[in-house]
Amino acid sequence: MTARSILITGCSSGIGYDAAHTLHKRGWRVFATCRAEADCEHLRGEGLESFQLDYQDEASIQSAITEVLDRTGGTLDALFNNGAYAIPGAVEDLSRDALRDIFETNVFGQIDLSNRLLPVMRAQGHGRIIHNSSVLGFTSTPFRGSYCSTKFALEALTDAQRMEHRDSPIQFILIEPGPIPTDFRINAAKQFEKWIDWKNAHRSEFYETVVRKRLYDKSGKKDFSELTSSAVTKKLIHALESPRPHPRYYVTTATYIANILRRVLPTRMLDAVLARQ
Repeated sequence: MTARSILITGCSSGIGYDAAHTLHKRGWRVFATCRAEADCEHLRGEGLESFQLDYQDEASIQSAITEVLDRTGGTLDALFNNGAYAIPGAVEDLSRDALRDIFETNVFGQIDLSNRLLPVMRAQGHGRIIHNSSVLGFTSTPFRGSYCSTKFALEALTDAQRMEHRDSPIQFILIEPGPIPTDFRINAAKQFEKWIDWKNAHRSEFYETVVRKRLYDKSGKKDFSELTSSAVTKKLIHALESPRPHPRYYVTTATYIANILRRVLPTRMLDAVLARQ
């Protein structure tokens, strides 16, 4: 029997890395992609099939799809859209170029990749498209507006597609993790330095005493309800292998609590709670 196949993005570390190796061990044929060729080479050395995929490059997206279909003979059972990044900063300090850049990766590239695979899945009569969203896909917090807005958009588009494909064999699924220790903070710090002129910002003191301290914190202190990447992979496995997968999968206690709070608290009270995060 031919092994089930999955394309995973953002596999250089963290959630994507854990998912790729775990599914490979479970017998899945995993196509583990990364933006950087050096990371792909590392994964190939660990026994995975790996090649480049950059959400911001349409040619790269199509090249990765062509590579997958060439290797499988024209089929693909599942896609796990995992790659994303954040630009910490107040909304007023986000330039048009910064917002354009983060939406290209976190939204446009992911939907583009998904849409290009739909004809393949429709022709074979099945398929699962799974997006790694976030607790910040349904609750927005200060100084994370750019990231939250991309996840809100991704969730809205996924909800629409799930309804649009009610009569098709293709499933659209969201995974919504809370705090998971990965290289996410390291990458966010790089984006912060690239896009945010914090020294000349209206809230420069807050940037210096709170935002930068959080970004460069090396104390190893854990966030509330923090879980490892394997917790996300566990939900991903259910989303892939269950005969009737859930539309949404929460990961970490923080996600469950946030969902309850947004439903029961008045807006200003919820603002007061989230502003302390």
